[in-house]
Amino acid sequence: MIPSCNIFLVGLMGSGKTTIAKLLARQRGLEFVDSDHEIVARCGVSIPTIFEIEGEAGFRKRETCVIDELTRRRGIVLATGGGAVLAPENRANLKSRGTVVYLRCQPQELYQRTRHDKNRPLLQTEDPLKRLKDLYAARHGLYMQVADIVLDSGRQSTHALLRRLENNLDLASVGVGDPCATPEIS
Repeated sequence: MIPSCNIFLVGLMGSGKTTIAKLLARQRGLEFVDSDHEIVARCGVSIPTIFEIEGEAGFRKRETCVIDELTRRRGIVLATGGGAVLAPENRANLKSRGTVVYLRCQPQELYQRTRHDKNRPLLQTEDPLKRLKDLYAARHGLYMQVADIVLDSGRQSTHALLRRLENNLDLASVGVGDPCATPEIS
């Protein structure tokens, strides 16, 4: 594992990335950033609107630019969009610029969490559960490819998941010192 101040959360929509990233950032005294929120703030319109106007390809181009910029920062906890791992350059930037945490969650659980959410354009289909199963099948390998830590985020409390993540991060950094510390100049 590459020690870094940056912690990047990946996983399918509804896996808990934003919730856990906010709590982790607060607990560690780091800046919280959500790539989807950043895209919305820059465009001034919702993600469904971006999809409607530019299609998924247009959204993914915007996402790649934002991921590149955000992963260059230091001291952030970044919640990525579920499809951020689709672009090879995003995978490379995430992997090389921070510790990547994959919040893995099974499609049935994701469906329970997201079924009433109208802000998820990829789920606006007749069979959202099937779409989630398809997305899981297509993306799981990519998440695993970039992940330094994999945690199941299924049926457990947010605080229990956060404790497990903290333990994994602490174990991963044993013996490397504080990666966020400013080097001493003599």
